[in-house]
Amino acid sequence: MTKSPSTIGIILFIATMIVFFIAYYFFSGIHYFDTSLKINAFVLPVIYAGAAFWSVKSRWNTHKMGFREAFKRSFMPMFIGGILSIFSIYAFLNFVDTDAKKLLNYQYVERQKSELDSEYKSARKILKHQKDIDELDQKYKERIQSFSPEAVKGKDMLTASHFSGYFAAILIFYVVLSLFFGAFFRTKTIHQ
Repeated sequence: MTKSPSTIGIILFIATMIVFFIAYYFFSGIHYFDTSLKINAFVLPVIYAGAAFWSVKSRWNTHKMGFREAFKRSFMPMFIGGILSIFSIYAFLNFVDTDAKKLLNYQYVERQKSELDSEYKSARKILKHQKDIDELDQKYKERIQSFSPEAVKGKDMLTASHFSGYFAAILIFYVVLSLFFGAFFRTKTIHQ
């Protein structure tokens, strides 16, 4: 039973939610957004790749399979775990703990502002001509206005449309990884 892609997908969902709540309870401070980014970039891809590998490898040990079956066995657990996780995290941040959502939105805006400031400072050091410096200063003044309290008051990066965009980007990862596993684990001749 544990070797079915849907069961592995449920296990993957549970593992994702455990990671989410560990980050939520232990790291939801001044670096919550940065910690979330690092987890999404480095921890979750390893967990999802491991689950996809486990799903394909467990079947491959006892049966020959073609590309289509290997692709499906690696994609389905990631899709199930990912879609359930996205819905659960969206619901949690938008309906259960809206303060965490506000914190993430605030930290997102602050991070964008600090990146703009650092890019501006480094570009200003490089420029030699006063005309270029004046142009950079003007562009910086225009861009920094988008970070004023009035401009960011209604900004929300955790809406349903943003979450669907995030999931679309994640699906690209699932497809690429599944293509790799499908090509790697396929058997040229299938004996039935």
